[in-house]
Amino acid sequence: QVQLVESGGGLVQAGGSLRLSCAASRRTLSSRAWFRQAPGKEREFVAAITWGATVTWYADSVKGRFVISRDAQNTVYLQMNSLKPEDTAVYYCADQPRGNIMTASFDYWGQGTQVTVSS
Repeated sequence: QVQLVESGGGLVQAGGSLRLSCAASRRTLSSRAWFRQAPGKEREFVAAITWGATVTWYADSVKGRFVISRDAQNTVYLQMNSLKPEDTAVYYCADQPRGNIMTASFDYWGQGTQVTVSS
């Protein structure tokens, strides 16, 4: 079993930045991803990174603005720059994908952290 804990969410003005963190209760040798879910919408893929941090993926809506990274302590970060009101959502990290990493099919999920971008 793996517990994932997200942190770093908050309220920011449009154009601002936030950095989210996702810490795991033990080392996982798998890819990790960030998803988000806005009110009334389905959960959507944001970004993902392989265990060795050699490959990353991004949703088109965040390319060039968000950067995913991973440190030696197995914490995954999501640096979010040039934030827009449409980035407002609960952000979740997920670990151990079951198939296509861009689908919301993972064995482990965090509890989520709220990101609110004001206009």
